[in-house]
Amino acid sequence: MIKLYHSAQSRSTRPRWLLEEIGEPYELVRLDMTKKEHKTPQYLKIHPHGAVPALTDGDLALIESAAICAHLADKFPAAKLAPAVGTPERGRYYQWMFYSMATLEPPVLQVFMNTVMLPEAQRSATVAEEGRKSFGAVAEVIANGLAGKPYLLGQQFSAADVMIGSTLAWSNFMGLLNGQPELTEYVQRLTARPAYQRATAD
Repeated sequence: MIKLYHSAQSRSTRPRWLLEEIGEPYELVRLDMTKKEHKTPQYLKIHPHGAVPALTDGDLALIESAAICAHLADKFPAAKLAPAVGTPERGRYYQWMFYSMATLEPPVLQVFMNTVMLPEAQRSATVAEEGRKSFGAVAEVIANGLAGKPYLLGQQFSAADVMIGSTLAWSNFMGLLNGQPELTEYVQRLTARPAYQRATAD
């Protein structure tokens, strides 16, 4: 059985959300970060950096939320969470999957670290503002990509929406979506999905 190693309010919410969308059985292994359960020798054999998420699927052990989500979308094609290989839609799907980690997440993390995570003495208002400006440019690209569509690929919800949507939900928590009505509505549409609600309920 598939096992997902998970901690609440972390990147492991992404594959948990996707697994709930798929609807196949899986085992959720909760790690208490405050007790350093993610740094045990046993877990470090699965995730060498001692982070979450990690997923085991038979003999396969995977790290990185985007890789895990891409694997799951392909493993369960009946869920229709990834377009067919070789189609233009698949190309756009790849674009948004990579964009979520390479372009969207960095400015969000920059703002988060310098407004929430770091001790106040280590925070930089300048760096946080740089992150906000970078995020503004990224938000415009995503809004243009949606262009009035319910999802990034049109009418079909996909793993790309999980990747982009989860980070935008995090952005919304920090107020970064203020003045972004299209993205705010997109996040509201995604977070209202029953699978998202189940994945974030505890």
